[in-house]
Amino acid sequence: MTIPALGAFGFAEDYQAVYDLAYRYAREELHPLCARMDNEDWFPEEAFRALGEQGLLGVTVPTEYGGAGLDVLAQCFICEAVSYWNHTLSAGMLASDNLCLHNLVRNANAEQKRSYLPGFCDGSVIGALGMTEPGAGSDALGSMATTARREGDDYVLNGRKLFITNGPVADVLLVYAKTDLEKKQHGISAFIVEKDYPGFSVAQKLDKMGWRGSPTGELVFDECRVPAGNLVGEENRGNVVMMSGLDIERVIGAFFSLGMAQRAFDLAVEYATQRKQFGRAIGEFQMIQALIADMYTELETVRALTYQVGREIVDLPEGEGGRGAVHKRSAAALLASGRGAMRVLDNAVQIHGGMGFMRETEVNRLYRSGKVMEIAAGSNQVRQMIIAGELLKEYAA
Repeated sequence: MTIPALGAFGFAEDYQAVYDLAYRYAREELHPLCARMDNEDWFPEEAFRALGEQGLLGVTVPTEYGGAGLDVLAQCFICEAVSYWNHTLSAGMLASDNLCLHNLVRNANAEQKRSYLPGFCDGSVIGALGMTEPGAGSDALGSMATTARREGDDYVLNGRKLFITNGPVADVLLVYAKTDLEKKQHGISAFIVEKDYPGFSVAQKLDKMGWRGSPTGELVFDECRVPAGNLVGEENRGNVVMMSGLDIERVIGAFFSLGMAQRAFDLAVEYATQRKQFGRAIGEFQMIQALIADMYTELETVRALTYQVGREIVDLPEGEGGRGAVHKRSAAALLASGRGAMRVLDNAVQIHGGMGFMRETEVNRLYRSGKVMEIAAGSNQVRQMIIAGELLKEYAA
């Protein structure tokens, strides 16, 4: 693959430099880890933490806290570039650097930033987001059962979180819990939880069909005591933190899907030039050419929307999100990229034929992982509800 010329899409040279750094490092150091990660469900902790030395972690953190002081679009391009070579490790980066860390960058107070942000930047801290629960997935706010009550200088958390990316290996987690049951979604607060806090434990590491090597777990909070100073933002205002973060998460998820789909496309075209049947490379047959043309068109359509919405979230004000144009368009970007990636991945496996069905092939790994992007960060159906809901509000106004 030729590295995308971001200037052709109107992006500054600085973004290209960030993309190139991430792409080349991932190609040399992270791609060779893929097979073992998938076969053994192995998380390369040392390699993950070493990303900090390369300047690939904490890029949105202000320089005074050890970060690069870049914007979230730079983080998006890093996610895309790493996803191309090692989508599983990129998923862990997304969970730590965006879902957890970037929410702290946007919402934590000065003392919390001084305490936690530098560790994320140098790789000594891995983060996770604790939102989804056994009974609260698509209805994460309304059905949340995890509670937090104030006792003196602490909050005491009780409940469970499920499907938490990085959960089994996280040092610090951003956790949502209900502090006022009567207020429902308006009674949720956000907390910084360290893995060594009493009452916190990992109940199990989950076995997945894809994203293997990206540890996903069930977390338990059993009278877990969290210092009151670890409340992020105001009490009962966690929904604001959450919804703003979700819009950004959906956009960076679109970049993630794009990188993974581009890798599958390149593998498929390469295979079509090498695999011979009836004395000819299969790429010479029009039916294979039709698949390739469809894949390319899908990719470029997704890229255009993803890159544009990436621009739109750069200056999203603190406390904004969860409504209006950015809410609608971030959902649309992930809806299009998740669907588009699966169509590209399906055709990539089809072009590989029998080899595409073999578990050890790279295109097979990509295919098994692609489905999660139609489920995570709000399923396709939730994204459709968001888009339609915002459109109906606009037309009713």
